Amino acid sequence: MEQNLTLRPWSMDDVSSLTQYANNPNIAKNLTDQFPHPYHERHAVEFISRFANQKLPKVLAMDVNGEAVGGIGLHPKEDVKRMNFELGYWLAEPFWGKGITTEAVKRMVDYGFRNWEITRIYATPFGPNIGSQKVLEKAGFVLEARLEKTFYKNGEFLDELIYAVRRENWETREND
Repeated sequence: MEQNLTLRPWSMDDVSSLTQYANNPNIAKNLTDQFPHPYHERHAVEFISRFANQKLPKVLAMDVNGEAVGGIGLHPKEDVKRMNFELGYWLAEPFWGKGITTEAVKRMVDYGFRNWEITRIYATPFGPNIGSQKVLEKAGFVLEARLEKTFYKNGEFLDELIYAVRRENWETREND
């Protein structure tokens, strides 16, 4: 079956699919503790309420064939990091390994550089999350640093990897 990926704003129509797909320990283990597990309907309603109806949304649904199956967002940084956005994303487990997240990341980077005057988009996957590292590398991100045992998740210390793409490299790549 062909995967028809769209990045679009979240809507309350997505509560059911968000609750269904987000309530998965294999997803939660690779995200910050702000992503609850178990994931209940009230979490979906709170999340969508926070990010729906923004003029230029920074947090979007990954929609495959008309269903929200994941999320992707650009999170602005402040102060001396104000020229940076942090990228975060997750995809429902039944859709893993199909190139959906890589395509979503590429589109989100394009969207970020087109709409905001930033110079860098970065992501910080956990050391054990090899799948996310591969997604970022396929999407043109470069590993900038590995910080040992900086994250504490589920009772263990994990390495923090810092992957980034810079505007000048992205624009050069687009023109190739």
